[in-house]
Amino acid sequence: MKMTKVVPFAMSALLLGSVAIAPTASANGGEAVVTNATQQDEQSPQVQPIFIKVAGTVENVEERDNATYYTTKDGENTNVFVVNKDTLIFDNTGKEVKLQKGDKVTAYTYANKPMLMIYPPQYNPEVIIVESQEMGSVTVDFFNEDLVNTDNSLKLNVGEETVVQSQLGKEVSVKDLAEQHLLVFFTITTRSIPAQTPPTKVIVLDAVAEEQGEVAEETEEASSNSAVQDIIKNDFYDINGTTMVPLRLIAEELGFKVESTGTGAIVSKGAVSYTITRGEKAYGYNKALRQFEVAPALLEPSKTYVPVEFFEELMQ
Repeated sequence: MKMTKVVPFAMSALLLGSVAIAPTASANGGEAVVTNATQQDEQSPQVQPIFIKVAGTVENVEERDNATYYTTKDGENTNVFVVNKDTLIFDNTGKEVKLQKGDKVTAYTYANKPMLMIYPPQYNPEVIIVESQEMGSVTVDFFNEDLVNTDNSLKLNVGEETVVQSQLGKEVSVKDLAEQHLLVFFTITTRSIPAQTPPTKVIVLDAVAEEQGEVAEETEEASSNSAVQDIIKNDFYDINGTTMVPLRLIAEELGFKVESTGTGAIVSKGAVSYTITRGEKAYGYNKALRQFEVAPALLEPSKTYVPVEFFEELMQ
């Protein structure tokens, strides 16, 4: 078994990733740029992206933990999109499709969503767009009462031909689109500022709106997530390519109770309980069995380490 203690900065890669722009998709999700104070003063104030936009080609598909993991490549950049039943998947014309290996895709993830600092970066996108040969463009953004997006680049002129839907299946009309996060499909725009378009389809991202409305209540959770990231950056091992992190430190930071069993631990919160045994890949989840990639191990005195992916499960 190959085991190495990796220097802390090896885990400090940020999860924003590079923003690749596909010819058929657009969004308010600018590329991260480092500037000094003088440069910032000379430039116009930048609009903070509401959605992180990441593009790539699907190279691998894996089913696990009630979700599908799509590994994508864009040049030298590798990202993983974790897709579940709530993820919206369309092509650039607004047609619902299924993701397949080889698809060129663009994912849009709510920027405030907590993420573990692991490599390759993993995103739980609200929307994934598959590039097709048909003409069609996409934007995902917040639109104000005049149906203009956050950087004043696009105004919606919704007509009778526009299909208006809700992510949560609610009945919505044109008046419900104002001051909402929207997934917009369109084909033509004017050359004005902002550009104007008669969209072919608009979907209200109700789930995103509800999540944003709860942000104030989640301050403590965000702080906890930051503390977890600090633990991971400074206390981990690499075993045959799997990142191992301390069980008790992170679980307790996430609000779980950790009870030692002598050979492992029971991790619980409310009705959820995990039974973990050192040296065994199988672990209990309530009355079911699940599997680690690498067995938990006592890598330092009195400190059990588990694969970092285990905490993605705890954070769901």
